Amino acid sequence: MNAKVHSELRAIVGDRGIVDSPTRIVPYESDGLAILRQRPELVLLPRTTEETAACMQVLHREGVPIVPRGAGTGLAGGATPVEGGVVIGLARMREVLELNVEDRFARVQAGLVNASLTRACEKHDLFYAPDPSSQRACTLGGNIAANSGGPHCFKYGNTTQHVLGLVIVTHDGEVLELTESDVEPLGYDLVGLFVGSEGTFGIATEIKLRLVRRPPVVETLLAIFTDLDSACETATKMIARRLEPSAIEILDKLTIQAVEDSVFAAGYPREAGAVLLTEVEGLEEEVSATSEDIRAIFSECGAIEVRTARDDAERLSLWAGRKGAFGAMGRVAPDLYVADACVPRTKLGAMVQQTVEIAKELNLRLATVFHAGDGNLHPNICYDRRDQDEVRRVLEAGRRILESCVDAGGSLSGEHGVGLEKLEQMEYQFAAEDLATMCLVRDVWDPDRRLNPGKLIPLRACMETRAAFIGKTPQDIAR
Repeated sequence: MNAKVHSELRAIVGDRGIVDSPTRIVPYESDGLAILRQRPELVLLPRTTEETAACMQVLHREGVPIVPRGAGTGLAGGATPVEGGVVIGLARMREVLELNVEDRFARVQAGLVNASLTRACEKHDLFYAPDPSSQRACTLGGNIAANSGGPHCFKYGNTTQHVLGLVIVTHDGEVLELTESDVEPLGYDLVGLFVGSEGTFGIATEIKLRLVRRPPVVETLLAIFTDLDSACETATKMIARRLEPSAIEILDKLTIQAVEDSVFAAGYPREAGAVLLTEVEGLEEEVSATSEDIRAIFSECGAIEVRTARDDAERLSLWAGRKGAFGAMGRVAPDLYVADACVPRTKLGAMVQQTVEIAKELNLRLATVFHAGDGNLHPNICYDRRDQDEVRRVLEAGRRILESCVDAGGSLSGEHGVGLEKLEQMEYQFAAEDLATMCLVRDVWDPDRRLNPGKLIPLRACMETRAAFIGKTPQDIAR
C-alpha cells in the first residue's frame, strides 16, 4: 500500500485507529484457530459507522481485500487475515446507543462485548439471551457474523432470533440502514440473510437487538455420572420427554479435571466420568414441576449424585466452570482445536463415542464439552502446534469428525461458522448446485469478492460459478 493511501486512512481513523508496526500487528494474525496465521498489511480501528464507510470507500477504490474482525475469539478462522489485505476491527465501537425498556430492545455498536449488553440493562430486569462461552470477550458484531449460539440457546435460540435490525457498510462504503421499526417490513429479509454471512457481505457497525425479561425463578442442577454415555443418554431422554430446561450442557472427565485445576474451578467432582449441567427457568410452579421430572430422569439414567445451586453465587460458579472450559484446557496442552458440528440429538451418544475412537486411533488427547440440548458437539483436541506431525493428525481428526457428523444427518456448524476451517467439508455436505447458488448471492453483496475472501464458500465453487454465469442476464440464469 502506498504512502498516500496510508496517510489517507490515517486521516480518517486517527493515530490510535491504525496499527501498522510489525510487533503491534502480530495479535491480529489469527483468531482462535491459531493453526492458520497470516499477518495483514494494516489494521484499521474505526470508531463510528461514518469512519468505517470512509475506510471502505478508500479500500474499494484501491482494490484492497478486507477482513472484518471483532474480538478475535472465533474458532473457525473467520477473522484470519489475507496476504496484502487490511483488517477492519470494531473493538473501539462499543457504545450502547439506545436502550428501550418499554419495547425491550437495544441499539448498540457492533464492537460491544456480549456480556456488556446484559450488564447495561440488568437494572431494568432485562438481559440479552444468546450467551456464547466467550461472552465476556466476544463482540456482538462477531456473534452476528457467525450466528453464534451458547448454552441457553436451547431455549432462546441462536443470535439470528434476536436481531431486529442492522446498519451495514457495504463493500464500496455505502451505508444500509436496516433498523426501521416496521413490525412486518416488506421485501426480502436482508437482516436475516446477513446474519451468519461471516463478513462476506459487508460490515455490520450498529445492531438492534431484542432483550428478554429475566425469569422470576431459576434453578440450576448438576448431575454427576460415572461415564459419558450415561450423561448423553440422560440428555436424549430429557428432550424425548419434551422437557424444556433453558440449558443442557455436558463435560467429560478430562474437561472437569482441567477446569478444577484452573481459575474457573467450580467444585465439579474430579472423580466423575461426566457431569450434566442443566438450568430450569420460569414461574415457581413450572420450575418445580420440570425440575422434579428432570431429577427422575437423572435417577433413571444412573446419576450417582445430583446437586442444586444453593444461591446465585453457586449458580454463577457452576456456569463459570462450563464457560471457562476452553480456556482451562491450557492446563492440558499449549494449543486447542475446538471442533463444532451438530447431530440429531438421538445420536449424541453414538457420535460422542465415534469422536473418542477417532482421537484414540490418531493418538490424540480429546476433551468433550458440548451443548447437549442442541446436539451441538465440541470435541476439543489438545495438541502442540510446534509438533508438525501432531498438527497433521489434529487436522485429519477434525475432518473425520465433521464428515461423520454430516453422515449422521447433522451439519458442519452449530455456532462457530465455516471460516477457513471447514471449506473442504462444505463440498462434502452441499451439492455443487447449492454452492453455486450461495456464490450468486455473495456476488450481489460483493461483486469483487474482496470481503473476507477465501472464507465460507470454497474458492473452486466460486470460480466455477463465475465462469458459468459470466455475461448472462438474470433471465438466462433463471432458465
